[in-house]
Amino acid sequence: MALSHVVGFDDAPFPRAFRGDVPVVGCVFSEATFTGVLSGRVRKDGRNATDVLARLVRESKWAPQLYLVMLQGIALAGFNVVDLASLRSLTGLPVLVVARRLPDLGAIRDALLGRVAGGARKWALVEAAGPMEPCAGVFVQRAGLDLAEAAEVVHRTALHGNIPEPLRAAHLVAGGAFGGESRGRA
Repeated sequence: MALSHVVGFDDAPFPRAFRGDVPVVGCVFSEATFTGVLSGRVRKDGRNATDVLARLVRESKWAPQLYLVMLQGIALAGFNVVDLASLRSLTGLPVLVVARRLPDLGAIRDALLGRVAGGARKWALVEAAGPMEPCAGVFVQRAGLDLAEAAEVVHRTALHGNIPEPLRAAHLVAGGAFGGESRGRA
């Protein structure tokens, strides 16, 4: 699988009580070289993450060279759940969700169905993405690539630990640019 120009997205930190739009950062890499940054905003606990990410990818100057979209988890800005199949369709690119550990799906389901507007629709998107699978030291969900391709992507892009560099960089940039300084593990 060609890996030139991969974009990894993560959201900026925000206080629990925050309402409104949360910054999202995408870091573009060509192999191991950091080549650029994309940014946008998605509604906290909203439903626009898929469309915003698709627009950022399609309107980017890197769009013709991009081969893959990576996400640090299936939701941004709290519970703004990304529709992986739609993101794949809207961008024409495979989508790889990466997580350091398995999420507590029971707690997520309970939160979505009990406390989040549009929670049933969002839970359906989580279910449609399929279960997270162990892959190259992390857990993944995927659209448009098989597990062997996902493992190759993780191995080739994880330069400092198990998290792919586009996601690690997006986490650090979002934290530093919008939280005052980067903190925590990507």
